[in-house]
Amino acid sequence: MMETEDLLLNPADIAENLCDLPANERILAFLKIPKDLKVEVFGHLDPDFQEETIRSIGNEGVAEILNAMQPDDRTALLEDFPDELIKSSINLLNPKERRIALLLLGYHEDSIARLMTPYYIQIRKEWTVAQCFSQIKKVGSKVETLNYLYVVDEKNHLIDDLDIRKILLADGDQFVSELTDDQFVAITTTTSREDAVLYFEKYDRNALPIVTAAGVLVGIVTIDDILDQIEEQNTEDIQKFGGVDALDEPYIQTGWFEMIKKRGFWLIVLFLLQLITATVMTFYEKEIASAVVLSLFIPLIISSGGNSGSQAATLIIRAMALQEITVKDWWLVMKKELITGLFLGTLLGIIGFFRIYLWQIWGLYDFGEYWFFVGVSVALSLAMIVLWGTLSGSMVPFILKKFNLDPATSSAPFVATLVDVTGLIFYFTIAAIFLTGKML
Repeated sequence: MMETEDLLLNPADIAENLCDLPANERILAFLKIPKDLKVEVFGHLDPDFQEETIRSIGNEGVAEILNAMQPDDRTALLEDFPDELIKSSINLLNPKERRIALLLLGYHEDSIARLMTPYYIQIRKEWTVAQCFSQIKKVGSKVETLNYLYVVDEKNHLIDDLDIRKILLADGDQFVSELTDDQFVAITTTTSREDAVLYFEKYDRNALPIVTAAGVLVGIVTIDDILDQIEEQNTEDIQKFGGVDALDEPYIQTGWFEMIKKRGFWLIVLFLLQLITATVMTFYEKEIASAVVLSLFIPLIISSGGNSGSQAATLIIRAMALQEITVKDWWLVMKKELITGLFLGTLLGIIGFFRIYLWQIWGLYDFGEYWFFVGVSVALSLAMIVLWGTLSGSMVPFILKKFNLDPATSSAPFVATLVDVTGLIFYFTIAAIFLTGKML
C-alpha cells in the first residue's frame, strides 16, 4: 500500500508507484489519493491501469475524474478504450464536457485537432488591457497555458495571438488593437499530427492555435502533447527502420501473437529476397567450383555493400524527418553519395587487396599463382558494391517519398538484402573478367 509520504511526490511519481503495486492493491491505493490530486495522477497511469480503474471505481468516481481532465488528455484516454467503454464514459460527462469530447473524437484520428484543448484565453481587439486581466482572472484557472492570449473578431475568427509579456508590460488603459500586428501562426484542424510537429519545431512555440479552414479559432495545442507525438513518431520510425511494423502498444504490453504478426511480414519478405541470392549463386556454381577461393570473400563482399547501404539510408531518412532535405534535393544527394561511396569503396577495396597480399606473402593462406588477380577482383568488387550500396540506400527513401510512402519502410534489413542480391552479380561478373583463362 502507498504511504502518506508518497502523496508528497509529483503526480507522475505517485502514478509510477501505483503501477508497481500488486493488482489487488493498486485500485484501493488510488481511491485513497486526495480528490484534488487524483485527476493528475490518473493522467500519468498506464493505459491498461486507466481502463482497469474506470471499470472498477463506479460511475460517480469515473464522472469526477473524466469531467476534471483536460479535454486533450481525455481524448487520448478515450481513443484507447473499447467502444462500449467509450460510450459509457461519454455518458458520464456533464453536458458541456460531453459536447467537447464528442467534437474532438469526431476529428480524424491522425489530425492535430484530436490533441487540442478548447480552454484558452480569448480576447477582443477593442478591449483594454485591464479588461484582458479581468478575463484572465475569470477563466485562467481552467486553461492549460497563459503564455498566449488569442485575439478574435465578432465571428470568432483568429486575428492575432499576443505573448502575455505584451499584456503585462502595457498600461491598463491601452487597447489590444495597439498591441497587435496581425501576424500569427496557426494550424488547421485537418493538419496531420506529424505535419503539426514541424510547426512547433520551425516557430519554437510552446502553444499554437488551431483554426478551421475558414479561420475560426476552435482550440490550441500545447507543447506537452507535441512532445508525446514526437516520441511516438520517432518510436514508429525506429521500429520500421529495424524491419518491424510499428507496434500499436508498448513492447511489454504487446501480446505474442501481435508481435509475431508485426515482425513476421518483413522477415518473410526479406527471406524471399534472400532466396534470390541463393538463386543467383546457382548461376555461378561452376565458377565457385573452379575457384573455391572466391567463396571465401562472399560474406565480406555482401556485408560491406549492405553496411554502406544501411548507413546511407539511415542518414537520408533522418535528414528527411528533420526537413533538412526534400524530394527535390535528390540530385544533390546523389552527387554527394556518389563521391562518398566511390571514396569509401576504394578505401575498402585497397584494404581487401592488401589483406590478400599480406596473407599470401606471410604464408597464412595460399591463394595460388593467380593471387594477384584474385586480389584485384575482390578490390574492384568491394569498390563497386560499396558504391552501389551507398547509392541504393540513399535513393530508395526518395523513391518511396515520391510515391507518398513512408521512407522509414526502406529499412536497413531491406536495403541490405537488396544490395546482397545485386552485389553477388557484381562480384562474380568482375571475377569472371579477371580470372577467365586462369582459375576459371
